Amino acid sequence: VQLQASGGGLAQAGDSLRISCAASGGHISDYAIGWFRQFPGKEREFVVADSRSGRRIYYSDSVKGRFTISRDNLKNAGYLQMNSLKPEDTAVYYCAATWARWDSATRVENEYDYWGQGTLVTVSS
Repeated sequence: VQLQASGGGLAQAGDSLRISCAASGGHISDYAIGWFRQFPGKEREFVVADSRSGRRIYYSDSVKGRFTISRDNLKNAGYLQMNSLKPEDTAVYYCAATWARWDSATRVENEYDYWGQGTLVTVSS
């Protein structure tokens, strides 16, 4: 499967933004999905992950209550809704996918087999 992240851009603190992850060459319903982000000069870090069933979702503490992961199987896409954005959310955001059991999700970066190219989100104060 190939993943294409999009929807990043410039936002102000407190704004909302939704970024998308379009899948091709495979169906997103077959994969657990994760979102990661990378700050300038830092390692990539986990943001959120969900299982194929949607019943198991993991959020990092830094985004819990502000970000929401979702997917649309008809559109073959995943989404990350980001609310109450903060300047410290400024990063390149990556979507990732891995074959998984129905109710399995993972926070672990190296357990993901497929990665999108990243989309930059910049939040100004």
